[in-house]
Amino acid sequence: MTEISNNIGDSLAGMIDHTLLNPDATKKQIVQLCAEAKKYKFACVCVNPCYVSLCAQELKGTRVKICTVIGFPLGASTTAVKKFETEQALRDGAKEIDMVINVGMLKSGDMSFVEEDISAAVTTARKYGAVVKVIIETSLLTDEEKVKACLIAKRASADFVKTSTGFAKGGATTADVALMRKTVGSVMGVKASGGIRSREEAFAMIKSGANRIGTSASVKIVGGKAGHGSVKQSQQH
Repeated sequence: MTEISNNIGDSLAGMIDHTLLNPDATKKQIVQLCAEAKKYKFACVCVNPCYVSLCAQELKGTRVKICTVIGFPLGASTTAVKKFETEQALRDGAKEIDMVINVGMLKSGDMSFVEEDISAAVTTARKYGAVVKVIIETSLLTDEEKVKACLIAKRASADFVKTSTGFAKGGATTADVALMRKTVGSVMGVKASGGIRSREEAFAMIKSGANRIGTSASVKIVGGKAGHGSVKQSQQH
């Protein structure tokens, strides 16, 4: 289990991954994202891999961690590519890795491929003491497949399972979060991400079993003034 508590009474900000994954995100917006994360004490910033080193500079000396995405958003790159991408991100300063499961292989019934895919990222991350969250992309899966995906991530020793990329046809639901929590039990974290735009939605996810929230509406959710979120957002993470 990670350091993030399941206790809903804990600081909400400390459970939020402050996220900006838009393909058109600029350096200026990433710098602002980091400033907001420092101000509101979010758990981490979640950015595309090209911005990890910039975030490392901006967040140096703070407790805010850097999260990046691997195999994003489709999960269909090869295991070797995901492993290399993970290694580079960790060298650049990432402390948390959100990797996308290979949905097509899962649906093909090739569970060994899926587990080895996740294990490659986990093994690499362990060398750096980093956390791995496995994005199972719930909107593309049946409930049976969601359970299988969670169990595979658990066998591969990942730290979290995560609902969504925010780039598929749907995002987080309380039903999916509850199912994921029931499947992995208390030994793993559950991250709800995709379409969470309000404090009420965030708390509903937490009540259902999430202990981390991924969102680009972080500042609004904790009651602050809109920052980078006031810039056009093409996806709801």
